[in-house]
Amino acid sequence: MIGAAILEPVVALLAWTMAMWVWMYAARIPAIRRLPQSNEPGADVGWTGAKLEGLLPREVQWKAHNYNHLHESPTVFYAVALVLAIVGQGDGLNATIAWIYVGLRVAHSIWQATVNRVMVRFALFALSSLALIALIVHAAVAVFGWH
Repeated sequence: MIGAAILEPVVALLAWTMAMWVWMYAARIPAIRRLPQSNEPGADVGWTGAKLEGLLPREVQWKAHNYNHLHESPTVFYAVALVLAIVGQGDGLNATIAWIYVGLRVAHSIWQATVNRVMVRFALFALSSLALIALIVHAAVAVFGWH
């Protein structure tokens, strides 16, 4: 299939997202179990992530924050990668840029889930965004026939 190489980094980021899901719950469930238990009926009914923000250690919540981040700008990556694959432009340079994007997102995840110094995290996000912008420009050139 022409242009299909870009689907490999797409699948890799999808798999990484699920790895972060596992890491998030591997950290969260034990932390929730360590919380003081209330004898009040229904005290733990209807909890949300916002409720957990005030109850769980920040290092535990960092994994959940990153899991949420993997459902934000990567959705644009998935869309542009599919466009490039469909129009036969998902090989070569675009596949390389896609792998760079995925590598930066994985690095962003690991950094946010462990160290979480904001300026480094922002730099990783900004670099991944530049890679994403390049893919979007390449897709626009291919779809609209700009030269």
